[in-house]
Amino acid sequence: MSRSLLILSLALALWPLPMQAQVRVAVETTGELKAMLELKGDPERGKAEFVQCSACHRKDASGRANGTTPRLSGQHASVILKQIVDIRGGRRINEPMKPFVDDPDLKLQAFAVIASHLQGLPLVGARGKGPGTGVARGQALFAKDCATCHGGNGEGRAERFAPMVAAQHYNYLLRELGLILDGGRGNSDPEMVKVMKGYAADDLQAVADHMAQLPPPQR
Repeated sequence: MSRSLLILSLALALWPLPMQAQVRVAVETTGELKAMLELKGDPERGKAEFVQCSACHRKDASGRANGTTPRLSGQHASVILKQIVDIRGGRRINEPMKPFVDDPDLKLQAFAVIASHLQGLPLVGARGKGPGTGVARGQALFAKDCATCHGGNGEGRAERFAPMVAAQHYNYLLRELGLILDGGRGNSDPEMVKVMKGYAADDLQAVADHMAQLPPPQR
């Protein structure tokens, strides 16, 4: 993705702000994200840095099946860094995470090595699955509306900052889909919001059911 395209996409994500503020914040965000992406990853150092995150995300970064905390193991480093930058900048609304990503003792390099550690982790631990009743409906909706960005098998697309959704916890997926739809997430892709405007509650449940059932991508 070119730098100009990335700036434009970030500006669109900040649509509620006045245009001048959108461009200013998008450029600032792009600079910080670009700087993080250019830093060298170090999974071993990242493992040590991640210790302070493990109380919520667990040591294996498998998250919690009740949906309070997402699975981060195996997630694309670019996705993790993009979300950190958005939380730091106030574009993604995540109050529990804000104090951690704003910690003055954590430099950009720390986030880069944590992301590299998480990306390389195997997807282990209990997976919070849905009821299984909406999988067929969810598969059809996912193929039609989601696969272009998130991949046919839910593997995500690192270059587009589209997260891996396969093997994510059902309750987390359902919660985030609701927040995307009602604007409560803050940094949602405008195109995704547009697609989901026609979704009823049972459509959201079905898509979450399908994604949670998807097996971890082969690496």
